[in-house]
Amino acid sequence: MRAVIDRPIRTAVVGFGISGRVFHAPLIEADGDYSLDVIVTADPERAAEAARRYPKARIVPTPEALFALAGELDLVILGTPPATHFDHAATAIAHGLHVVVDKPFVTASAHGEELISRAADGGVQLTVFQNRRWDADFLTLRKLVRDGALGEVRTFESRFEWWRPEGFGNWRDTAVLSAGGGVLHDLGAHLIDQAIQLFGPVEDIYGETANHAPRPEGADTEAFVSLLHGSGVRSRLWMNGMAAQAGPRFHVLGSEAGYTKWGLDSQEPALAAGLAPSDPAYGVDSRDSWGVLGLDGASVPVPAEKGAYPRFYAELAGCLRGKGGLPVDPAESLQVLKVIEKIHAFA
Repeated sequence: MRAVIDRPIRTAVVGFGISGRVFHAPLIEADGDYSLDVIVTADPERAAEAARRYPKARIVPTPEALFALAGELDLVILGTPPATHFDHAATAIAHGLHVVVDKPFVTASAHGEELISRAADGGVQLTVFQNRRWDADFLTLRKLVRDGALGEVRTFESRFEWWRPEGFGNWRDTAVLSAGGGVLHDLGAHLIDQAIQLFGPVEDIYGETANHAPRPEGADTEAFVSLLHGSGVRSRLWMNGMAAQAGPRFHVLGSEAGYTKWGLDSQEPALAAGLAPSDPAYGVDSRDSWGVLGLDGASVPVPAEKGAYPRFYAELAGCLRGKGGLPVDPAESLQVLKVIEKIHAFA
């Protein structure tokens, strides 16, 4: 077992696209428990931006160059396409480094099981960046469910929908399952995880996928998932990259009240715009975006909990310092992946 870390956690971020640039690097930079020591990107423009924004970090072009510095690091964060996750994580584990893998965890559940086993054998911590567990609206809904504000929850509807007919221009548009593309694999990793976090293990699964992109060989651009939880709650989840009109983010019906919320969490656009996670305005949803609770004709706005992506790294730091558990158990992300695999098998 690797020793408890009692100094700044020396960190490398692999990839400086949306994942590394928007999420991981800003969150690490803002947390005093970490030092951002290495950023990996082969793109000259991204390398220049990384050097400008994080002048204390060493910019290297390849994972191989990173792993040559393994003795100077404690933690590796993988913000690369999912097809690379297994190899990069396995190499990091072999070098005795703790690992954060961005979602989707890996492209096959067998790979996830192997990584969990290797991390346990190597005495290092492995976790998955399921950041949507710390969305303001999800934290608000979780509190309402725990407090019994809806009575007995019967149905849970959740959506990630937007209008993007041109696609993403990256791995998400790739239909090959080994690349981890498509909205089910990409967004389903969030929505299925949230449903299981709220309502527990799944007993029955049904799913549909469709491709409405101009290229017939493209990945699924639309997916629907229905989950029956052991708790009796039915979750219905929609993912759509070509939705001309988006439905409500959450629509939850219970025996005493319902809760409906429109619009996405504000943290990603705030981080993309350069707002520091330490800014008092970070994670605060405006009143006009709050969800409403109650019955038709008698519903009231519910003040949103504060969005809290930084909590992921705060909890991880506690774990690496011997003061708590992982923010996300990788076995939970593995269960999500197995649900996605079952849907792909019959969709």
